[in-house]
Amino acid sequence: MLIDSHTHLSFLDDPFDKWRAARANGVSGALTIAVDEKSAAACQRLASEIDGVWATAGVHPDAADQPLTWLDDVDWNAVVAVGETGLDYFHEDSPQLRARQHTAFDAQLTIAREQDLPVVIHTRSADADTRSMLAKHAGVTGVLHCFTESWELAKFGLDLGYYVSISGIVTFKNADNVREVARQIPLDRLLVETDAPYLAPVPHRGKPNEPAWVADTARYLADFRGLDFEELAALTTDNFFRLFARADRGEIRQ
Repeated sequence: MLIDSHTHLSFLDDPFDKWRAARANGVSGALTIAVDEKSAAACQRLASEIDGVWATAGVHPDAADQPLTWLDDVDWNAVVAVGETGLDYFHEDSPQLRARQHTAFDAQLTIAREQDLPVVIHTRSADADTRSMLAKHAGVTGVLHCFTESWELAKFGLDLGYYVSISGIVTFKNADNVREVARQIPLDRLLVETDAPYLAPVPHRGKPNEPAWVADTARYLADFRGLDFEELAALTTDNFFRLFARADRGEIRQ
């Protein structure tokens, strides 16, 4: 069994076709991730229609300038996590928009605590402020997804109980920093993901990513960490269900 812990099925041209291809490639489950109100509704709809697919609800930092009031009406029993949310300063140098990202991130960490849900965190070029926010909400757990930042930030999150998810970026030629983090993540905190339709791993670079290709990232990581593929698939699957406790293995149909 292999789980794609972070994908955007609602962004794919034919999510049902892509999911059939994923199942044929040994991928048994996936978490489809919301970035705003519209995608949250689409994710929940797909999760209700596809065995082995679960949904989140949340606001990506790039959507933090939109109203957050819709979060008050979410049926949190219908999702397995809050997010994706976080901070992204890579393209953003406006103090006003950074402040909105902080407000949205803080609100969603509060929801995660209140609803006893894990949170899916996007962080880029914002190490110090991400550490500060995680520390403020110590006790909340979740995953630092598609991790590309420093080992210091990863270690900070791990010490607070977070998991770290590695995407196809780890296969890229110039991703030594990601490989260095991937080398150090404790095996009981490691997840794998596609972030489809983005960031297709080698040998699919240049194509729209899809959940089937989480297997390529998992094979690369298994070899990199000196594990059998089946061993890495099993441990990352166990990690997924431990973190996303509302996702039920029984919802996967063989």
